[in-house]
Amino acid sequence: MEAALLKKWEVLAARYDELTNQLMDPSMMSQPSQLHKVNKERTDIEPAAKLLATYRDNAKQLEEAAQILADPNAGAEMYKMATEESSTLERQQREIEQQAQELLIPKDPRDEKSLLLEIRAGTGGDEAALFAGALFRMYSRYAEVKGFKVDVVEATETGGGGYKGVVALIEGKGAYSHFKFEAGVHRVQRVPVTEASGRIHTSTVTVAVMPEVDEVDVQIDPMDLRIDTFCSSGAGGQSVNTTKSAVRITHIPTGVVVSCQDERSQLKNRNKAMRTLRARIVEAERERQEAEIAQNRKAQVGTGERSEKIRTYNFPQNRVTDHRVGVTLHKLEQVLEGDLDEFVQALKAQRQQEVGAA
Repeated sequence: MEAALLKKWEVLAARYDELTNQLMDPSMMSQPSQLHKVNKERTDIEPAAKLLATYRDNAKQLEEAAQILADPNAGAEMYKMATEESSTLERQQREIEQQAQELLIPKDPRDEKSLLLEIRAGTGGDEAALFAGALFRMYSRYAEVKGFKVDVVEATETGGGGYKGVVALIEGKGAYSHFKFEAGVHRVQRVPVTEASGRIHTSTVTVAVMPEVDEVDVQIDPMDLRIDTFCSSGAGGQSVNTTKSAVRITHIPTGVVVSCQDERSQLKNRNKAMRTLRARIVEAERERQEAEIAQNRKAQVGTGERSEKIRTYNFPQNRVTDHRVGVTLHKLEQVLEGDLDEFVQALKAQRQQEVGAA
C-alpha cells in the first residue's frame, strides 16, 4: 500500500479513537447537539477504522508466515501450511486495500438525499418528446428496482407517451448517488414511425438532476414569492379541472418559476412546488459559482457538461454508449427497462479515481 494512503488511513483511525473517548465523557450528555455531531462523525468513519485493525492483524500474520518460510529448520508440513496461509493472507490484504481506497475517498454530502429529476425534449420535435417519455419510464423503473419512490411534480404531455417536459421527485435514502451522473444531453438515433424512407433521425433530450434541499439549507423570504393558483389542465376528473388546485410559484429575485398540478389538493401542490423551488434556487447558485470558476480558468466546468452529449441510444444497432467512460452495451431494450447499473458503477468508479488522484 502507498505510504501516503496508509498515513491517511492511520490518521482517520486515530480520529475514530479520539471520538470514541469523547463519547465516553459524561459531560457530553449535557450537550445534545455536540453529541449528535460527534456520534455522526464517528459512525461515518467507523468502517474504515475497523478495517485498519483487520489490515494490521493480517499484516502480523503475514510476518509470522514469512518467518516460518525463512526458517531452514521448518518441516515440510509447516512450510506447506505457511505457504498456503501466506497466499490467502496476501489475497485478503489486496482486497482490504481496495476497500480502504473506496472508504477513504471523501463522500459527496449530497449522496444520501432525494432528488428532483427534470427531463426536457431538446432538438427533434415529436421524436424528442417521445424519447423524453422513454427516458422518464427508464428512470422510473430504475428507481423502482432500487426501492425509491417516484412522484411527478410537473408534466407537459404531447400524446403517445411523449413529454415536452416532466419533473419528478425521486425519494429515498441514497437516491441522488444513483442518479447524479445522469445529468446532461442524451442523444437517440432511430427511425421514426412516420418516416417512410427508413431514414435514421437524431434527437436529443436534456436531463437535470438536483439534490433535494431541506428548508434549513436555503432560506426563502415569503415576501420574495408570487403565488398564483389556476385550474389544472391535466387528467384526473371534474374536480381537478374546475377547482383552482394547481399552483405556480415565482421566486422574484432569481426569476425561478415552478408549478405543480399533479395533486387535487392546492396545499399538496404548493408543498411540492416549494420543494422543487428550493432545489432549483440552490442549483442555480451552484451553477453560477461554477460558471464563474470556469471563466476564471478559461475552461468549461460544471455547467459545460450539460452542453455535451453524455450518452447515445442507437436503436438500429441495439447499442447504448456512455461517452464519458467509453462503455458500450448492446442491450438497448434492457437499458430502457431500467438496467442502468453497469453505467452507474463505471461512472462511480471513474469519479472515485478522479477524487483519489486530486
